[in-house]
Amino acid sequence: MTSVTLKPSRESSLLRHHPWIFSGAVAQIKGSPASGETVDIFSAKEKWLGRGAYSPQSQIRIRAWTFDENENIDAEFFRRRLKHAVQLRKDDNRFHPSKGWNLSAYRLVYGESDGLPGLIVDRYGNFLVTQFLSAGAEKWKNEIVSLLNELLPNEGIYDRSDAGVREKEGLPLQKGLLSGKEPFELIEISEGDCKFLVDIRNGHKTGFYLDQRDNRVSVAKYAKGAHILNCFAYTGSFAVAAMKAGANSVTNIDSSADALSLAEKNFALNGLDSSRVENVEGDVFAVLRKYRAEERKFDIVILDPPKFVESVKHLEKAARGYKDINMLAFQIIKPGGLLLTFSCSGLLDTSLFQKIVSDAALDAGREAVILHRMNQSPDHPTALNFPEGTYLKGLVCKMT
Repeated sequence: MTSVTLKPSRESSLLRHHPWIFSGAVAQIKGSPASGETVDIFSAKEKWLGRGAYSPQSQIRIRAWTFDENENIDAEFFRRRLKHAVQLRKDDNRFHPSKGWNLSAYRLVYGESDGLPGLIVDRYGNFLVTQFLSAGAEKWKNEIVSLLNELLPNEGIYDRSDAGVREKEGLPLQKGLLSGKEPFELIEISEGDCKFLVDIRNGHKTGFYLDQRDNRVSVAKYAKGAHILNCFAYTGSFAVAAMKAGANSVTNIDSSADALSLAEKNFALNGLDSSRVENVEGDVFAVLRKYRAEERKFDIVILDPPKFVESVKHLEKAARGYKDINMLAFQIIKPGGLLLTFSCSGLLDTSLFQKIVSDAALDAGREAVILHRMNQSPDHPTALNFPEGTYLKGLVCKMT
């Protein structure tokens, strides 16, 4: 087997079982490993450290599969890891309809946190949606699809490997049917007493924001009787949860007419009064400035923007964007009202996000306290050896 030797004193992260090895840590490559090929990893003192997938074009040059020298990377390896990931979800009562929580869509495999770097598998009803985001995951795609069909009965497996991160791996963007039958144009899913229509072929991510499930529950807790502004609304999942919980009205803002059209279908699917829902197509920053000028106020503002930070070099610019959008939100919230604000940028850590929101309140001339902190749903777990698995963070802030 080909192997990689690290530079002196560059093995500390591997000893903590962190799965990433960056290109700058590599001293020597024995052999000519192809993209995704399995390589052994050695320290400068020739100590065996792990076994992982080689990616010649990525800054993350190797993603470790295992830290057990006796564990081979073969079909049985992936069978064990997939079964473990599925069992982890089965052990959580929140994923059992018989326990009182009606749930038909959730994440089954979450990449590095499930010991399968670069692999995402989501369930939407009877369909599975995959993302093969690393050279190693791509190398084993056929075996993984075969195992998914064996372990998880389904009507079809649809691939959404059209995320830009694949380009960093030197991989083309791909999407399409991998096995079974073509999915419906829209798939109906259930989440508690809410229902949603999902476009797994063309929607954001794999079709829906599964990671916000628990936070939709949080919104519902505060929604009764409230006038709510839902920014970056996408297909209206926060709005549906709020209206089902008794919100007085919801205004949704999104730049996509197609997303708002699907949001209207979701309101109808849940039997909600559309006369109490306003959908606004436009740039959120511009619409919030307009509402500020009009002195329009809301009881609750929800901010769930897309990822502003794609790399470390964009962090400062992204921080300004987060501060601006939160400042505008603070300025249109009624006294005693709430701001529910999120960031899905993994490179923006929790403490920095809180500081940005604090500075935004200061610039807006508002005082607020944090009532509650929010995170990604439990089907997106964080392995202790991979803190990067935590990316979504949110705050419930009450105006004082």
